[in-house]
Amino acid sequence: MGMAKLADSTFLNCEAQPQPLSEADAESPIDLVHLSRQTFGDHDLERELLALFDAQAAQFAKRLRAPAAQGDADWRIALAHTIKGSARAIGAFEVGQAAEAYEQALRGADASAAEKSEILGAAIGRARGAIALLLGGAAQNGPTGKYFR
Repeated sequence: MGMAKLADSTFLNCEAQPQPLSEADAESPIDLVHLSRQTFGDHDLERELLALFDAQAAQFAKRLRAPAAQGDADWRIALAHTIKGSARAIGAFEVGQAAEAYEQALRGADASAAEKSEILGAAIGRARGAIALLLGGAAQNGPTGKYFR
């Protein structure tokens, strides 16, 4: 392809100006730029990671809803720590921050742990909703790539 043809290509627009993010983009529970950096732009890998996180988050949310009992702080701390790392890896920073706050509340036997648990549950719900939109409902079918559109 000659240089003139390349310059006229719709894929290469050197005069394009940066556009401000819309409010919806700015408030997305998943930072897609971060996710893309983590996967080196591999969209199949992005979808796979989102589906895996969705499955993990669903299990975590289910366990999070279980009534707190005496002596269960250790497994709750471990789960919060795990979801914190997973969330940050895919760019679900709100979930990561909420998981860290919940983990710290549990470690300190803080009375606000129940409130932090609810905040974390809500953040997980928002992230899972965004993932469902991103994957076109594929997250409901399982974490393998064969289900993606």
